[in-house]
Amino acid sequence: MRRRIVLLAAGLLAAGVVTGCGIPEATEVQVDGPGPVAEAGSVNGQGLEPPKRASAGSALQLMTNFLAAAAGEPDQAYARVKEYLAENVRGQLPEKQGSEVVINVVRLKKELNPTPVQGGEAKRFAIDVDQVGVLRADGTLGPPVATESRYEFLVGPVESGRLDNLFVLNAPKGLLLSVDALRTYYQPHTIYFWNTKQTALVPDQRYLPVAVPVGRRATEVVGWLIDGPSEWLAPTVARLPDRTELIGTVPKTDGRLEINLSGPTEEPAQLDRLATQLAWSLPDVDGQLELKIRNQTRKMIDDTDVYLKEHPVYQLGGPPQRYVVYNGAVHLLKPAVPGAGVPIFPRHNQNVVAAAISGTDQNALVAVVGSEGRRQVLRTFVGPPSIAAGSTSRASFTSIKRPVWLRSADPDRPVGLVVADGALYRFGADAQLDPVNTNVAGRVAAVAVALDGHRIAFIAGGKLYVAAVTVEEGTVTVHPPRRVHTSRTALSAVDWTGEHDLVVAGSTGQPQIYEITVDSTRETALKTDVGEVAVSSLAAYPDNPVVPGGSAPPMYETNGVAFGDLNSSDSIGPDDVAEVESPAGRVNPVAPFYRF
Repeated sequence: MRRRIVLLAAGLLAAGVVTGCGIPEATEVQVDGPGPVAEAGSVNGQGLEPPKRASAGSALQLMTNFLAAAAGEPDQAYARVKEYLAENVRGQLPEKQGSEVVINVVRLKKELNPTPVQGGEAKRFAIDVDQVGVLRADGTLGPPVATESRYEFLVGPVESGRLDNLFVLNAPKGLLLSVDALRTYYQPHTIYFWNTKQTALVPDQRYLPVAVPVGRRATEVVGWLIDGPSEWLAPTVARLPDRTELIGTVPKTDGRLEINLSGPTEEPAQLDRLATQLAWSLPDVDGQLELKIRNQTRKMIDDTDVYLKEHPVYQLGGPPQRYVVYNGAVHLLKPAVPGAGVPIFPRHNQNVVAAAISGTDQNALVAVVGSEGRRQVLRTFVGPPSIAAGSTSRASFTSIKRPVWLRSADPDRPVGLVVADGALYRFGADAQLDPVNTNVAGRVAAVAVALDGHRIAFIAGGKLYVAAVTVEEGTVTVHPPRRVHTSRTALSAVDWTGEHDLVVAGSTGQPQIYEITVDSTRETALKTDVGEVAVSSLAAYPDNPVVPGGSAPPMYETNGVAFGDLNSSDSIGPDDVAEVESPAGRVNPVAPFYRF
């Protein structure tokens, strides 16, 4: 797994950072079916190959292993799968080569259950699935292309009585891989691309076969960077300069990686950006990184640990600080991080319904939803809290959800997003709301922004989506979204818990909170006893590679009551609110959120 970089200052440690992630030790995991059988000799999954056909001792085990056979290096995927097929049907499997190799990743809806075939020795498997996505040779997992919800296979001996010689007796239409096999035989790996303005890095998740030899993994990753970003991120990030190619492989000697490129990159600032992109994207860099252009050394990183601390992928100012709205005003929650405050001029910290705070106290970005009778408006305050003047939206709405700031926007022209009366809007320092096209139909229920500021998650028409966004002169463009396929319904709230993970409120009969990856490969229940009323808001502090251990449990609100820990049934009460000498009755704190 890619190394996490520790960036905790002494003051951060003294502040008593919350280290819990909010995920219970025992969680309900969405059942994907029985997992593949690991071969003897594998260590921690490194070098792990899918099982051979001959290793299966039953029809059930053979079918389970068959759904893992495509895993591994793509150039041998068809050969591994055909080993499982009876010889007379191998030619029926349509075969592709090189970069055209694609694998359909599926989630089994229930455990495999063989049924006998009347009058024969074969077993029939009717497999109901959800199509999760298409795994390509470059490690990207794109949206699903196949539409099948059921596959049927026959497993049996090709010679009567030879139960030790089982085969799949009918060919699939394409390569199949279960989600369990994906988790077993691939290592999720994050690479990074600069945004189009070359001011921030954007994460892009890939899947690296653990069968790839350790010494060749850096070569694979550099190849991914050269080939370019995943399709859904392409509109918001920059590719490497034209004609950039890798010369040879990426040797690793005594902890030092040597990358030799043929591209035209020579300008010092561009070399610095490329070095930063490589350092964050490469696995297991634990020493020097030498960047060469056409065999000439152009950049040497002597200590990658120090370099990454000095060039963080995200600008995070400190440990997570929690806030709530209490008695119509924004307040800190205990324990308060030393030096933290509420950067809102007191006269404006009234009649607040929800809020978002980003930046430092000296240059804060504040957006609050305020009530005006039965209507709600958005107010923004940009700058130090001593500035009394703010801006108020001209339009008012029946309901405005918690706003969010786009962290990577131009600091001189901050931009945020907010859901109001079922539609998505952008706002700036002037608090005026302009509609944003989500490219999908249906009312918008919630929106959340990733740490990089170039990806959003939103719920529209009852479905969950992620999308890349760009900001040009204050205008926010949402590029064609990618559907996140979830088994839950009645989705009501969403936020980011990591670079590629979302926390979502939904239902499987009653409201619950769960976590899901942006590519739909993993779905895990976090809290199933939320109550009878849908969760109205969620707030998380995303786990990230800059401040490991700085994550904090998701907070949520349901039925007008706020909760600060998924592992506890205790709600946030007036006594948990900081800097309130005499709580005003027993008014419930609401609308919890994190500042970062």
